[in-house]
Formats: sequence, structure tokens, C-alpha cells
Amino acid sequence: MKEFTVENVAAAARREDGLRIVVMGPSSSGKSTVGRALAEHIGTSFIDGDDLHPAANVAKMAAGKPLDDGDRMPWLRVIGRALHAQQDIVIACSALKRDYRDAIRAEAPDAFFAELVTDRAVLEQRMRTRLDHFMPASLLDSQLETLEPLEEDERGVRVSASGDVPTVVSAIAAATGE
Repeated sequence: MKEFTVENVAAAARREDGLRIVVMGPSSSGKSTVGRALAEHIGTSFIDGDDLHPAANVAKMAAGKPLDDGDRMPWLRVIGRALHAQQDIVIACSALKRDYRDAIRAEAPDAFFAELVTDRAVLEQRMRTRLDHFMPASLLDSQLETLEPLEEDERGVRVSASGDVPTVVSAIAAATGE
């Protein structure tokens, strides 16, 4: 995992015009749960990126078909615009590839990414027990094949999501100086 010191990452995360955090990772990594808890912890708003998908994307995934870049890029631009539109915000978004994060940064250059790192077995178990989500467990492998972890030159932090939610939130908050 990308190593960080609280001082270095917090300075990179906080900007004069606000804090824009993307909680990222594959389906079932805990993005929505951690994102909501993080937003509450730092006293800001939260948007679940899944709610910004166009109906065609949701229908495609619900049918067990993975999205391609043509499906994702317009959605990622919407995520970026939503980040840019608010001074302080947390958005949950898979942002699996560097290109996807670059598309978000094109709209919100100061975005800070918190990658939730979880092993495949945990993800699969979580996906199989979720009854109210459009993403079927059959798409897990496509998510993991697409995943490109945060790189050293990207603003963000990789955090183990194997702990409880308060522990994960505390790690992200420490990395952002909150």
C-alpha cells in the first residue's frame, strides 16, 4: 500500500477552497458506508456516485454486463463536476483506473482519492449478501481486472478496509488532516 505521513498527505489534501474527497474501490469495498461516515465525521455533504449513473448504465450492470469506457466517461465527468461544485464534499465512486481518476480530476483538479483496499473473498461475500444493489457478484472479476491502485504521484491514500468503519474513517480523516 502507498505509505504516507499524516503531515504530508494532510497538506496535500486540504486546499484553500475546500476538501473534495473521492472514496474509491471496487464494488462492495465499503465506499458508500465509509463515505457517508467520513462526511458525517468531517461535517460535510455526501453523494453516492451510483446515484449519478444514467439509467442505461444501471440497466447494463443489472443485466450482468460490465460497463465499458464509453459508458463510464460521461458518468465520471458528472462525478468531477459534482466535486467541483461544492467546497467540501465526499463522493463514493469506483474510480478504478488512472484514466477514470484523470477524468474526474479534469473537472475537479484538487480531488483527493481514498482507495479502500479489500481482498477478493471479502468483496465477493459482501456482494452475495447485498440484496438491494444493481451490481451482481458475477461482475466482481471485471472490477478487479480493471482496478489500477493509486499511484505515488496521485493525491490520495490507500487504506485497508478490513477494519471497522470508524477505524477506516479515522485513517482517511488523519490523511486529510480532519
